[in-house]
Amino acid sequence: MAYSSFEDLEVWQRASNLAVRIYEELRGCRDFGLKDQMTRAAVSIASNIAEGAERDTKPEFIRFLHISKGSAAELRTQVLIAGRIGILAEPAKTDIVEELVRVSSMIHGLIKSLKRSS
Repeated sequence: MAYSSFEDLEVWQRASNLAVRIYEELRGCRDFGLKDQMTRAAVSIASNIAEGAERDTKPEFIRFLHISKGSAAELRTQVLIAGRIGILAEPAKTDIVEELVRVSSMIHGLIKSLKRSS
């Protein structure tokens, strides 16, 4: 897996696009607690991919990828709750959940790839 910068990683690109989407979808949300948690989790996914990619060792990168994957699960839970309480409507809720599943799967694949190449 060759890359020159974390910005080259498709998983980082998708995660950062997802963070922007969360901010856009929640722009008018008045539930500031949930909005804050969701935006923090969304930003954490891409941020931990970036931070791990900039570390000096594969084990460190893998550790940050696990954190990123956890943030994706956290955000998926929050999106599902936001849908149930009417903060996120369809089809946005389903689209975001599907993208989170894809991003989580990509992170998992990257972890496996890094472990194999160690």
